[in-house]
Amino acid sequence: MAGNYQDYHHGDVTCEAYVAGAVAGQRRPAVLVGHTWGGQSDHERETADRLAALGYVGIAIDVYGKGRRGEHGTPTAMAVNTALMTPFIQDRAMLRDRMLAAVAFAKTIPGVDATRIAVMGYCFGGLCALDVARSGADDVRGAVSIHGIFAPPGFGEQAQITTKVLILHGWEDPMAKPDDVVMVAKELTEAGADWQLNAYGHAMHAYTAPGANMPERGLQYSESATRRSWQAIENFLAEVLV
Repeated sequence: MAGNYQDYHHGDVTCEAYVAGAVAGQRRPAVLVGHTWGGQSDHERETADRLAALGYVGIAIDVYGKGRRGEHGTPTAMAVNTALMTPFIQDRAMLRDRMLAAVAFAKTIPGVDATRIAVMGYCFGGLCALDVARSGADDVRGAVSIHGIFAPPGFGEQAQITTKVLILHGWEDPMAKPDDVVMVAKELTEAGADWQLNAYGHAMHAYTAPGANMPERGLQYSESATRRSWQAIENFLAEVLV
């Protein structure tokens, strides 16, 4: 099912989403797909297409803004991508509000059932998904973090979380060590969240990225973790978006 690009806005910033599976006259649940630190790419768009094939409206969102994309596999990728992501890591209120703008946009798409929304994301996008849940958005039914970052936003005491949460974690991920896993589990429990955690043994950061092959830096593709995590996503979405 072919997708299309649609603009949406957060304040004076224009963002560009890739939308797949929206059919006018139908009311399908929607799943927002948050991107890695490199910005929206083929990976997120292909995920949106895959979600559309399952009967959802898949929406690859755009946190950085239209035309602001990072690099993949180049010598300067780390510096470029870090420069794009850092402002949002340093200003989590801006990140939260940018994500909520994407949720608001999703509800306006013809063919979307605005009462059945979920968000998922990879790496930086995993943090984005968790921050939607942390925002207290009671109109988002589920949030999925895939090899994501867990650091809390630092806004003080966490309000009750009503969004169901699924964390899909590579146990050998150096960006989310065991102490971080315990920390986020404690945070979600104290916030009253309905949460699940799947940890994959021997899996590192970016385990869903076929091109990841830098185990010395904790980046490594894992076919088994990718396959198992996608099955977990399918099961979770079928539960929360029923």
